[in-house]
Amino acid sequence: MIRPYFLFLALLLLVGCQTTPSRQTEDLTATPWSEISETAKGETVTWMMWQGDPLINRYVADYLAPAIKEHFDITLEVVPGQGNQIVSQLTAELEAGKESSEIDMMWINGETFFQLRQINGLYGPFVQQLPNNELIDWDNPFIHTDFQQPVDGFECPWGNVQLAIIYNSDQVEEVPQTLEDLEKWVTAHPGKFTIGSDFTGMTLLKSWLIHLAGGPGSLDGPFNEEKYLKASQEMWTYLNRIKGNFWNHGTTFPTDVAQMHQLFVNGELWFTMSNNDTEVDNKINQGFFPESSRAYVPSYGTIQNTHYLGIAKRSAHKEAAMTVINFMLSPEAQWHKNHPDVWGDGTVLDLKKVPTEWQERFKDVPGHQYSPKRADIQSRALQEPAPEYMIRLFQDFRKYVIEA
Repeated sequence: MIRPYFLFLALLLLVGCQTTPSRQTEDLTATPWSEISETAKGETVTWMMWQGDPLINRYVADYLAPAIKEHFDITLEVVPGQGNQIVSQLTAELEAGKESSEIDMMWINGETFFQLRQINGLYGPFVQQLPNNELIDWDNPFIHTDFQQPVDGFECPWGNVQLAIIYNSDQVEEVPQTLEDLEKWVTAHPGKFTIGSDFTGMTLLKSWLIHLAGGPGSLDGPFNEEKYLKASQEMWTYLNRIKGNFWNHGTTFPTDVAQMHQLFVNGELWFTMSNNDTEVDNKINQGFFPESSRAYVPSYGTIQNTHYLGIAKRSAHKEAAMTVINFMLSPEAQWHKNHPDVWGDGTVLDLKKVPTEWQERFKDVPGHQYSPKRADIQSRALQEPAPEYMIRLFQDFRKYVIEA
């Protein structure tokens, strides 16, 4: 038999449970940072990230995860996934009514950020609570805006890169600077150029789309169907006119940059490309690319963008995820991945705001030996257009070029 005071105690506990928000729905915006970092100790953060580059994977496994464990007693568990996989998983969890997400943290930007905001899948705003938020270069328009969307504290800048074309200088004497130059070049050198059907290939096509729409700024603002149709139809006509001189006669296209890079190394392609303007340096330093490899940005310009970190709205480990992200923003972690031998990822920090000691250490990072200096290509940096342009390019490249 249950005694009356035990029953009363049980009812109190039940009421308490009903009136206290669960960890998954808890709003931490008024919680002091000291409390957040204390709660984070001993927790495990599951981070879904693209794992297509061995150097990046090594940075995470050999430096980031051990440092986070040592400094904060947090275990960083990395699972593979990107873009649609993240959106699909969080959507499925929401539809199933799961109380907590299997993902705590995600590496995102652009259309993934757009889609996650659409399904209310991101926790935030949280970035302004991070102590290292004050070091971010928020005056930089390539950082405070993601595919024309204000980040509004729902994703935290992590790195900044610009698309660059990589070529073998032993084989290519004069690089094509315009679309007209490229058409002449592929006609004279059939089979030595192509574009990927992946994120990097579509990012190059966005640069072409902006050029054909009128140049820098022409696609700024919300998605414009009329502008898209006019510029994209001109681009599909151009591509179909020259693709017969692409690799494999333009009947197939590489599915990712790893395949592009391998074809380049094998000599089948004389060009490859990267969303990271310094990747040519780290690939040469690894001994993967030939030393004659160089990178450049054509005169029409290429997309510069920032990649970000988000937290799942139903994460049960938000405090730990915030602690991890704050460390990833620290001068130490940003400096480490800025090295070409480590990753060569551009920092999102305003170096004038970091302590003098770290300013000096950033100055000592080896410069770009085989890739152009960032200051030299900044005038050719194009803003990402609205995310709908990327979504349409993926669909229409298949429809009007691959299957045409």
